[in-house]
Amino acid sequence: MILIGGDSRFYTPEAIKTIVRMCAANNIDEVHVAVAGLMSTPAISAYIRTHNYKGPGNCIGAFDLTASHNPGGQNNDFGIKFNIATGGPASEEFTGKTYDISKQIQEYRISNDFTSEINFQVENTVKFEVSDRPNKPEFIVKVVSSTRNYTNLMKELFDFDALKRLIQRPDFKFCYDSMSGVAGPFAIDIFNIQLGADPSNLLNCTPLPDFGGLHPDPNLTYAEDLVRTMDIFKHKPESEVHTIPDFGAAADGDADRNMVLGRRFFVTPSDSLAILTAYANVILPKGKKLTGVARSMPTSGAVDKVAQAEGIKYYETPTGWKFFGNLMDSGNMQICGEESFGTSSDHIREKDGIWAVLALSLIHI
Repeated sequence: MILIGGDSRFYTPEAIKTIVRMCAANNIDEVHVAVAGLMSTPAISAYIRTHNYKGPGNCIGAFDLTASHNPGGQNNDFGIKFNIATGGPASEEFTGKTYDISKQIQEYRISNDFTSEINFQVENTVKFEVSDRPNKPEFIVKVVSSTRNYTNLMKELFDFDALKRLIQRPDFKFCYDSMSGVAGPFAIDIFNIQLGADPSNLLNCTPLPDFGGLHPDPNLTYAEDLVRTMDIFKHKPESEVHTIPDFGAAADGDADRNMVLGRRFFVTPSDSLAILTAYANVILPKGKKLTGVARSMPTSGAVDKVAQAEGIKYYETPTGWKFFGNLMDSGNMQICGEESFGTSSDHIREKDGIWAVLALSLIHI
């Protein structure tokens, strides 16, 4: 089985249909496609891991149609990532072999176009007989929920009852900006439907092919709506400070990165990682112990200081999320982060923006 999802950017529907047809022609038995092609990078990793470690165990990997935090639209960027069976980014060995094979390709196989028979907008399963593979003609396309598996995982990891009480407290104001990327459906499902957040405080939650003209990179330059709402540059009069949310966050196009803001202040990615480490006993599931943390080389040493104080191991890796994978698989660390607004834990093998927001929310309780 192969999974397909992405961040809503321009050309995603066309790419999905092409990938499905190529899978059919190359003896893949089953393809799972997220509804409307929408599935965040962390949700893709979670889906693979759920399927392989709690389910049938036959997911080869996933095509993740994203260019991350780069702008989208007809004249902007498109990208394809491949996540392997662990749920993590393709390893250097995998990408090296792929590149070598690409230099030798003289032809490719693609089936006749049957994709008009698939409704990609709702959950459903369609079975086909593929005539040009007589030895195994049955081919299944399953359109799956974009959010359900990921939301269920978050409910396993966090106390949603406690988070719901926090979000609905009259003295706590929360704001989240999806920046017109794939985080939108997840923000609505988790923050609004599950936790009861006011939908008016969930900004730019409709995924758009060009991200509404925004550059979906969660930083002080591009997340203008959230920066203005949180009054980071202190333009509002003091008489209005009480109206500013207590906690704000933004996601990038594929929802693996996060920027966290407090009322009139910015939390750097390096400090966010250090805070998560300091409060690991609150954040990690009951019974799970923090034995180590890791950061990318350009990330500041703030987390190192916390690790030293807590008496746990800390690691420095090259830039690139794939380099955290071995440490997670070996059980040497449970929380990690990098300088480019990415933090996560070992629940998946990708950065996870919404996980970070939920984890930091617990600190307020």
